[in-house]
Amino acid sequence: MKLDPQDLAKITALTLANYEENAEAFEAGTREHDVSQNIAALLRHIRGEPPYDILDLGCGPGRDLKTFVALGHRPVGLDGTQSFVEMARAASGCEVWRQDFLQLALPSERFDGIFANAVLFHVPGQELPRVLRELRTALRPGGVLFCSNPRGGNQEGWNRGRYGAYHDLEGWRALLLDAGFEELEHYYRPDGLPREQQPWLASVWRRVG
Repeated sequence: MKLDPQDLAKITALTLANYEENAEAFEAGTREHDVSQNIAALLRHIRGEPPYDILDLGCGPGRDLKTFVALGHRPVGLDGTQSFVEMARAASGCEVWRQDFLQLALPSERFDGIFANAVLFHVPGQELPRVLRELRTALRPGGVLFCSNPRGGNQEGWNRGRYGAYHDLEGWRALLLDAGFEELEHYYRPDGLPREQQPWLASVWRRVG
């Protein structure tokens, strides 16, 4: 069923409201999450000499912005939740933009890499091709996009007050290839567990052209 503009606006508003209502608990609950494997996966594929210009898409309270700064890079954050924008600015000292994922206004060819960790699954499937093309345009030629999403069987809907779309590797790969990316690698998380205990699909992509 195709979602109309009112449906999309409702999905954005309710999902962001849920994050806003739970901002403090979310920050506390994710503060110690170890995503060093994901950060390393992005950085090792970026060409050229550091420091790199990196967009932390859906930066939340700023945990990973602080890591990128500590590693010597030039990150910019983006989030749709006002409390997260304020937290991220205070925690990292970085520039942080308030934008929602369905109404991005990104500068063209501004970034060497985009870090989309636990973010893009909130984009309804029908809007993903457009959003992915917008991310591609924001990357410099040859730039790198990292994605990590909870995997599924290409279904979508509401889950505990937030909207999510849950892709398998084949479905996700098709979307990224159509949007003008080439695959660099993929893996499942958490590392070292049986596949049925790895709910996260991580993948790394290079802008073609």
